[in-house]
Amino acid sequence: MTRDEETSVGDARIRLFCGLQLPEDALDAFGAWQRTHLPADGGGLRAVPRANLHATLAFLGGRPDGDVPVVAAALRAAAAAGRPVELRPVRYRETRSVGMIVCEDVGGAGAALAADLGEQLEAAGVYRGEPRSWLPHVTVVRFRDQPKLRLSGSPDGNVRSVRCALYRSSLGPGGARYDVLESVALGGR
Repeated sequence: MTRDEETSVGDARIRLFCGLQLPEDALDAFGAWQRTHLPADGGGLRAVPRANLHATLAFLGGRPDGDVPVVAAALRAAAAAGRPVELRPVRYRETRSVGMIVCEDVGGAGAALAADLGEQLEAAGVYRGEPRSWLPHVTVVRFRDQPKLRLSGSPDGNVRSVRCALYRSSLGPGGARYDVLESVALGGR
């Protein structure tokens, strides 16, 4: 049974994750990269919509909706102690179901934020941390069959994120929709 298939008596389950919100200039750069590098006909690929572009800090999966205040409190605490995050897009990479732009975490503020958030979520009993280090990336395309694209280049410019958010992911026939449940400034600004 996956985390999303777990059931809880009396609690509706929703898919939750925390992520860095991308500023407008970064959204423009990632959108331009998608239009330039992804096939125009789709070819079984679904470009991630502009509104869904982000850098995940912690994926919680299916959780009781009653966990939202606990997760939001952990996010607020980690964000207050965090600093703005600067990511440098480096290269395209694929997994079995997504294509992403892997980024360098310039100065390490993103990794520190992800670690602090993970520790707070684990202490609250709503998250089990990943065994691997945080990989800063922005998912730009989804697919059923890995296309093994050989794409060069990355979006122009560094991404300076000053906000993070708690998102709800709702799955539908056209793909996932991400709704911001709470957005907070990094560093208590």
